[in-house]
Amino acid sequence: MSIITPIPAPATTGEEMPPESGSATEHPGQATRTGASDRIDAEAARRRTFAIISHPDAGKTTLTEKLLLYGGAVNLAGSVTARRGGRHAASDWMALEQERGISVSSTALTFPFAGCHLNLLDTPGHQDFSEDTYRTLTAVDSAVMVLDAARGIQEQTLKLFAVCRQRRTPIFTFINKMDRPGRHPLDLLDEIERVLGLKTYPLTWPIGDGPDFRGVYDRQAKTLHLFERTEHGAKRAPVRVASLDDPAVDGLIGADPAATLRDDLALLDVAGSEYDREAVLSGDLTPVAFGSALTNFGVELFLRQFVGMAPAPGPQATDETIVSPGDDRFSGFVFKVQANMDPRHRDRVAFLRVVSGRFEKDMEVWHPRQGKSVRLSRPLRLFGSDRETVEEAFPGDVVGLINPGVFVIGDTVSEGPIGEFPPLPRFQPEHFALLRHARADRYKQFLKGLKQIEEEGGIQLFYPVSSGSREPILAAVGALQFDVVRYRLEAEYTVDTIMEPLSYTAARWLSGPAEQIAEVAGGRGRMRAEDRDAQTVVLFTTAWDLRYAEENAPDVTFASTAGRRLRPSGTQT
Repeated sequence: MSIITPIPAPATTGEEMPPESGSATEHPGQATRTGASDRIDAEAARRRTFAIISHPDAGKTTLTEKLLLYGGAVNLAGSVTARRGGRHAASDWMALEQERGISVSSTALTFPFAGCHLNLLDTPGHQDFSEDTYRTLTAVDSAVMVLDAARGIQEQTLKLFAVCRQRRTPIFTFINKMDRPGRHPLDLLDEIERVLGLKTYPLTWPIGDGPDFRGVYDRQAKTLHLFERTEHGAKRAPVRVASLDDPAVDGLIGADPAATLRDDLALLDVAGSEYDREAVLSGDLTPVAFGSALTNFGVELFLRQFVGMAPAPGPQATDETIVSPGDDRFSGFVFKVQANMDPRHRDRVAFLRVVSGRFEKDMEVWHPRQGKSVRLSRPLRLFGSDRETVEEAFPGDVVGLINPGVFVIGDTVSEGPIGEFPPLPRFQPEHFALLRHARADRYKQFLKGLKQIEEEGGIQLFYPVSSGSREPILAAVGALQFDVVRYRLEAEYTVDTIMEPLSYTAARWLSGPAEQIAEVAGGRGRMRAEDRDAQTVVLFTTAWDLRYAEENAPDVTFASTAGRRLRPSGTQT
C-alpha cells in the first residue's frame, strides 16, 4: 500500500461544524435562554476575528491573499510578485496602495473556512502606517505574527507586539519564507522567547530551507507534508502526506534530512514547552508554524490549526458593566473611520466591531456621546473596494456604516444604556510638518480634506498656541503618511499643497499646574500647541530635551498617548 495519499481540497462552503477546540462562550441560565439567544451564542462561537502583524516585507500581504485563497474568497492570489501582471491584492483598495504594492490602510475581509466565519482585519504592514495598525488591534480577538525566517523579529514587529501584549491578545506565529535560506528554526524559537518573553510550541517543523525546503511535519497529527512548487503560488499547492515512522520517508526527503528531522523532533519533545491552551489564550504561549506564503507551503495547514485554536469573541468591559457576546442586547464600538473609499460618492465609512447581540439593518441604537438614538442604515460588508449590504451581523463581525459625521473613532453604540467602551488612544507621533494650501480658492476644500483625514486617525493635527498662526501642524507616526495626506488631498479634493518639514521628534500631552505647563512649553526649541480637542500638547526637538523637561517638572504629567472623548453636546473636553 502506498504511503503517499492525497489531501482533499479545503472546505469553503461553511458546512462543517466548528472545531471542538474553538472557545464557545457559556452563559449562566443557558437552558432557559431564548432561541434567538442560543443562535447568538452559536454564531459567536463560529467567529474568529484576527489581524496579521509583521515588519514590512515579511510577507503579510502575501499571506493574507493565500488565506483568502484557501478560504475560497478569491480564486487567484494577487501577491506582490504577481502584481507585475496587473493584479492587485484583494485587500488593497486605495490607488496609492496598488501603485506602490503596499497596504497603507486597514481593511476588513470576511471569509468562511472549516465551518467557521473568519474576520481578517488586514492592517498596514509598512512601518510608516503603524498608528492605524495599533488602533485596529483593539478590535481583534487574536493576532497572527508573521516573521521572516532569515531576519526573525524586526523593529515594527516588536512595536506591534507590544500593543498585543498590553491587551493580552493571543499570538499565533507563522515563520515565513522557508523556501529561501534562513536561520535555524531553534534559533528563531529562542529569539521569540528571549525578545518577546513568549513561550513557544511548534505546531509544525520544517524540513530543510531555501532550495532544499521540502515541506513540514505536523507534530499534532504526526504526519509529514511534502509540497511541490506552483507558479507564483497562485493555485492551491499539491500536498502529499506520509508517516514519519515509515522507512520510505528516507527515500522521499533523503536520509540526512530525515535523520535531522527525527533528532529535532526528539529534542522538542524533551526540552520544548508543552501545548497549553490557557497559556495561549492569556498571551503567554504562541503556537508556531513554518511555511512559505508565496509558494503556499504550510499555509492551509496553518489556517486549519489556527481556526481550531484561536478564541471566539469574549466579554468586554464598559465603564459601567461587563458585556458578554451572548447578551441579548446589541452593542459595538467604532475603531476606524475611512473617507472616500468610493470616490464616486465621497462617502465616509465607520468600521464598527460587534461586541454582543445581533446587529440588524436599520436598527435604532443609543449613541451615548451624542446623547441620542441613531438609526444604523445602509450597513455594508467591505472586501477591499467591493461592498455589499449587511442584513445581520454577530459578535466578532465588522460592519461598515455610511457615516455622515455621526461617528468618530471610539464611539459606543448599543440597544439601551450599557455605558461606554474604553476610548481608543491616539499614539505619540514622531514626525511633524507644516502643510499649506497652494491656492487660496481651494482653502475650504483644504480644511475639509484635512479634517476628514484626521478623523480617520492616520494623522493628527496640532494648532500652535502663540505663534500668531493657526496653520495646522501635521503629526504622524511615520513620515510616509505625509505623502498619503498630500496624495489624497490632490486626488480626492483637488487641492495642491506645500509641505515644510519641522525638526521636532516627539510630542507629549501635558496636564498639571498651569504655571508649570507654561514654563515647560516656553523652553527653547519647544512648541506649545493644542490638538483638536483643545488638549495641551508640547513638541520637543530632541529626546534629551524631553527627558530634561520631565526631570524638572515633577508635578506635570507627560503622556505619550491621549484618549479622545467629546461631551454629548459636542463641545470639547
